[in-house]
Amino acid sequence: MAEEGNRCPTAVPLNFSNRSPIGVSLDMAAGMFEEKSTGTKSSLDDDSEGHTGEKPYMHGECGDRPAQKSHISQHVRTHAGEKPYKCGECKYKTARRANLSKHMRTHTGEKPYKCDLCDYSAADKTALNLHVAKHTGKKPYMCGECGYRTANKSHLSQHVRTHTGEKPYKCDHCDYSAAQKNHLDEHVTVHTGEKPFMCGECGHRTTNRGNLSRHMRTHTGEKPYKCDKCDYFAAQKVSLDEHIARHTGEKPYMCGKCEYRTACKSDLTKHLRTHTGEKPYKCDQCDSSFAVKSHLNRHLTKHSGEKPYMCGECGYRTACKSDLTKHLRTHTGEKPYKCDQCDSSFAVKSHLNRHLAKHSGEKPYMCGMCGYRTARKSYLSQHARTHTHEKSQQV
Repeated sequence: MAEEGNRCPTAVPLNFSNRSPIGVSLDMAAGMFEEKSTGTKSSLDDDSEGHTGEKPYMHGECGDRPAQKSHISQHVRTHAGEKPYKCGECKYKTARRANLSKHMRTHTGEKPYKCDLCDYSAADKTALNLHVAKHTGKKPYMCGECGYRTANKSHLSQHVRTHTGEKPYKCDHCDYSAAQKNHLDEHVTVHTGEKPFMCGECGHRTTNRGNLSRHMRTHTGEKPYKCDKCDYFAAQKVSLDEHIARHTGEKPYMCGKCEYRTACKSDLTKHLRTHTGEKPYKCDQCDSSFAVKSHLNRHLTKHSGEKPYMCGECGYRTACKSDLTKHLRTHTGEKPYKCDQCDSSFAVKSHLNRHLAKHSGEKPYMCGMCGYRTARKSYLSQHARTHTHEKSQQV
């Protein structure tokens, strides 16, 4: 039997089950890792995982394995809820110093990670890695369920949750849970009202750095996402992904309630609400709620009267950016939505979807009261009113 001092420091339980996480100090937590490890003190102090691949410290509460001793206290803070690193520019707080460094770049505009193959630079190393994959075409991470491939490990993790339904990110203020951390971060601002990211051009504020980046493109006209099969460019990655699906015909997102399939995850999320009746977007000025965020944004302008989007051709103004995009096609004649089964094309995506249903015979919208099915969402809404009318007559 090996001597006590020579054993590898493997299982290190740090159990908060019998006490409040807030009541466990970081010094105590680090000491528990140190005390429970059965190796020598020198082996604990040696941050050698980068060379060996070994992760000798395991947290008994959640199974996470910090690679280095210096990561232990950072990990414990995620359980304790402690966020000692604070931004001096806004109210952002975090448990990790590295996260604060990344956050500060949203204020400074610094982009230290440079691409060796072009002029692209990024504020975040992960973003650079994703960009480089566009040059190499390498997508090493694959979903075992459906064959989806990606250049980014975290994207695969997010994708897998579309199959499992797992939502590991929980809100401390309500029962909301999310499959992605950025969705939780955005949700939390509903409770705090905080919108730390501001556009220097027009004063537009948002809860999310990604949203600010997308908004800035409305000023710059930048469309950084390019299709490698045609001349299409997009301002948003999700738009490019949807476009590419038209080339491939791939529709990886499927509704578990009916036969509806789509190339776009957000479309599936919206579709599922036709079954559940969920309306998560609440107006803070009245009792209205909506299944789609753009519908809430449009509604809010009824309170404010604001119509920030204007057509340069005729002066048409609207509260909704997508409405302006559709309107502009009345001037340009553009019909970007092509049917892959005939020569038809459309200016509006919903018109293409309606047309495709004629080819497939698909009727994805179903009434939960009587089983009526239709190819058009507006028809389902009209049909639902027949039930509402019946109920009012019975009363």
